[in-house]
Amino acid sequence: MSTELKVKYYNSFVLRKIVEVEDPVIQDGSWPGLPWNPTFITSEGSVKEYPPYPWNGSVAGAEESVNWYLEESRIRGGFNNHIVELGVRAYTVNKNTKKSNRESSLIFSGLYNDRTGIINTNVFSISENIIKDADSMHGSIQKLFAEDTNLIVFQENKVHKALINKNTIYTGEQGAEELTGKSKVIGQLVPYLGEYGISRNPESFAMYGYRKYFADKDRSAILRLSRDGITEISSYGMRKYFRDQLATINDNLVRREVSKTATLTFPTTYTTITLPDVNGIEIGAILAIQYATAGVITTSSVVTAIPSSTTVTISPSYTVLDSNTVGIVEGVSFATKKRDKIYAGFDTHNKNYTISLQEEPRIVLSELDQVEREQYFNTLSFDENINGWTSFYSYQPIFINSLKNKFYTFIKGEIYEHYADIGLNHCKFYGRATPDEANVQLVFNPNPSVKKNFNTISYEGDNGWEVESIYSSKQGIDNVGSSTIYQDSSNPIKSYDEGAYIDWDGVSKRAGFDRKENRYVANIVNNSGVRPGEVIFGSSVSGVKGYFTTVKFKIDDSTNVGGVKELFLAGSNYVASSY
Repeated sequence: MSTELKVKYYNSFVLRKIVEVEDPVIQDGSWPGLPWNPTFITSEGSVKEYPPYPWNGSVAGAEESVNWYLEESRIRGGFNNHIVELGVRAYTVNKNTKKSNRESSLIFSGLYNDRTGIINTNVFSISENIIKDADSMHGSIQKLFAEDTNLIVFQENKVHKALINKNTIYTGEQGAEELTGKSKVIGQLVPYLGEYGISRNPESFAMYGYRKYFADKDRSAILRLSRDGITEISSYGMRKYFRDQLATINDNLVRREVSKTATLTFPTTYTTITLPDVNGIEIGAILAIQYATAGVITTSSVVTAIPSSTTVTISPSYTVLDSNTVGIVEGVSFATKKRDKIYAGFDTHNKNYTISLQEEPRIVLSELDQVEREQYFNTLSFDENINGWTSFYSYQPIFINSLKNKFYTFIKGEIYEHYADIGLNHCKFYGRATPDEANVQLVFNPNPSVKKNFNTISYEGDNGWEVESIYSSKQGIDNVGSSTIYQDSSNPIKSYDEGAYIDWDGVSKRAGFDRKENRYVANIVNNSGVRPGEVIFGSSVSGVKGYFTTVKFKIDDSTNVGGVKELFLAGSNYVASSY
């Protein structure tokens, strides 16, 4: 039976044929752009779908029909409209399917231009030169930073400046010159002087103005990149400190385990586990069950959601088997793999580079108190105004940044603003109920070659500062054991308020700092032990003896707790003892 089709205008059509309805093409649902028809039941009782446009006109006999359908090749069916193209066709086949790690190479895509609507960021044509190779002997590329019309490339052992849309030529008269070349997306790599890199710690990078800061763990150095090149700022009085601390940073992934207690019963399937608390547990941690007799059973279940205050969600679910429960559940542990970090950022409020060396991730240390945690991390800052490291801090962030003159740090997905004037909350980092201790350690050494007797101590600033300790320089016979090394020390000096008391005769007195001419002053009372041949010692001696003294100021526990306490200046009155 023939079918007659009337065609309007001058459209072009393609005539295609389906031989039988049970063709695999139909069953796979691969009709090109044509809708499915309702289903019908075959003679064998199976459910099938009608092919599109059964031209024989017999719905009942569609199973045995020979079907034709038409596909229009002109867009919208208009006269002389664009023809429907076949689309992109691969013109080459790359049979090399092996993985290739090019850690020291840069690859760039096609152009993006929002004015003309060109978006080729997903185009990586192998017919064009889109790869820029750095020297592999300098290690992998860890960090890229775009600055003006240049790209700074941080490798493990080297720092380069990559020219964008230009090359560098060298002349005999003027040295290096930049040559514009629009066909060059990434020009040649120009190295900065010095064998420094960023090791494997791109998180240590921070930028302010034209200065860039970063850590080179492999060379025990903290570095600054500015207009005069690379400078080792860790050598400003802190070379030994960073040498020792950076040596403890581990680049490798290490299994970190957090143990909890829980009650699991048989027979039960668990999708959530209730714990006393979820401190130290994060998404991706692997579940392990410790049974009294069956040992530790590590499951394939992992934490899949941010833990709540007492609940963790795991997937897949864990079923307690009878063979595992011969005894009680001793504990539940969640293990994850972490590596040590060197987080850093720039504090625009104080104009300081702040860096946090974290030997243990904060997520692992969250169960420990502040004193225990501080042995696993060190957070400190560098001040450009004095070219020195000014402060240690008692907070352990996981991200550091500044925005519009405000300094922020992040932990557990929460953001905290520092230096916010919100009442009595100073030194209460990350919502702590009690403030952390703020202290300042000073060295009094006015005349290095003179043996001195330090008699008094004074400071200018706010009320609430006390002296925790005063130690003199060590003295003794050279090349002899430590038993002959002596060191003077003093009693602690209480703050102005805490040192106040009423004498037996009703007179108010001060056992610590007192105010005199708008300064807080106090006597230094010696509490050192007797030395061989020493006639006067201990509290009978006024002050401490030595070439210099080390003094530690700290805030007290009762004066304006959480408020502002500034320390402007500190000094000591001394007399020369001998030359």
